[in-house]
Amino acid sequence: ARAAGASATWVLSNHDVVRHASRLMLPPGTDENAWLLSGGRAPAVDEAAGLRRARAATLLMLALPGSAYVYQGEELGLPEVADLPTEVLQDPIWEQTGHVRKGRDGCRVPLPWTTGGPSYGFGAGAAWLPQPAAFAAYAVQAQDGAEGSTLELYRTALRLRRKLLAGESLTWTEDTPAGVLAFARSDGWRCVTNLSDTDVPLPPGDVLVSSAPLTGRRLAPDTTVWLA
Repeated sequence: ARAAGASATWVLSNHDVVRHASRLMLPPGTDENAWLLSGGRAPAVDEAAGLRRARAATLLMLALPGSAYVYQGEELGLPEVADLPTEVLQDPIWEQTGHVRKGRDGCRVPLPWTTGGPSYGFGAGAAWLPQPAAFAAYAVQAQDGAEGSTLELYRTALRLRRKLLAGESLTWTEDTPAGVLAFARSDGWRCVTNLSDTDVPLPPGDVLVSSAPLTGRRLAPDTTVWLA
């Protein structure tokens, strides 16, 4: 970015890829198209683990210098809708590939605003792609003001980011435990992500925001924290 005289640009999801809350719950090496063709059943996945990793990835991304982009619905923690029936698919990829690739409809299913209604508040009638019943729990209405919800995590992180983000530099932290990624930003605040499979000690500092609840001064796996 410095060499080009520009800021870096970061994004975790967009309308052309499987939502990152689902990508991060798939075992390494999984063929995403094969998983979609199976209706999200093979391999079996842990949605809670995917959401936990997605929240950690989001805090890590938002701590980086440069511009960050949020794809509609990721602030609700929406997973990919992998089990869309083939008869409702809208993406031309499905027909153009002779029904070999399921396409991108799974990340384009309309957002849930309310916990009920024919389209979970998206419109007066049914949505143009069917929304699963599980969307009710992800709805804005269900998460608005709810402590610990993904929507409130995004709101908190974005509010802090406006205050904290300055300059285009970061300094990597040395001597971190195995599997821990940490860096300090130009004005002193820090981002620490535990990518290992075990708890690690939380570095000194005041917690500004955490992607998952903390137990004492321990940082659980798949968790990111900002410290001042």
